[in-house]
Amino acid sequence: MLEQNQEKAVCSITFFEYGTGRRRWAFNQMRLALEPIKKIKGIVFFKLLGTGGGFGFSLKPDFRTYALLIVWKDRSAAKNYTLSEAYLRFNTQCKSNFTYWMGCIQSHGTWGGINPFTANHSYTAGPVMVITRARLRLLKIGRFLRNVPAASRSAEKADGLIFTKGIGEWPAIEQATFSYWESLKKMQSFAYTEEHKRIITLVKKDNWYKEELFARFVPIDPAFDDGS
Repeated sequence: MLEQNQEKAVCSITFFEYGTGRRRWAFNQMRLALEPIKKIKGIVFFKLLGTGGGFGFSLKPDFRTYALLIVWKDRSAAKNYTLSEAYLRFNTQCKSNFTYWMGCIQSHGTWGGINPFTANHSYTAGPVMVITRARLRLLKIGRFLRNVPAASRSAEKADGLIFTKGIGEWPAIEQATFSYWESLKKMQSFAYTEEHKRIITLVKKDNWYKEELFARFVPIDPAFDDGS
């Protein structure tokens, strides 16, 4: 069970990009960095994730880029992120990195048997971020691979999409997507397009997923100086 202050928990996702000479090192960190990350004070949930090449969902791995998703028990713990051993471990080896700081406004489903995100922020206007994650049933992987890339390509032209990246723990089986939108309205407009609705219908009808999660977030000030 997650032990977090539901009123104060915040989330971060950092994308680290590596040069050619450090990509083997970065790949090995998917195993070697787990223990150092566990030692960071204030973490209640984390995932070290690979990413997909191309736009949105892609079976082709992007060996240049890795993501670190963290749920922090409170803002005080999050402030120390860039001083932590794990962050410095990656920062000294990567070519560049960028962190999105987020407050959850909605979350349903599970990731590894738990829902790691607590809806403790509210949305009034402005950008939103979305994480969708699913664990596929083995017998459904073929259908998923035949249908979902088309939805990803349709998102490339979506009005209001600022950034998106496929993320995951295992190729094909453990799939997730992070997306950043100009507004909730524009994100919902894409969600209701015919192509996206067609995929959702197939997912539900054929029971593709063994586990799934959908979460929405608002960006928060990384300086954590808003007094909350």
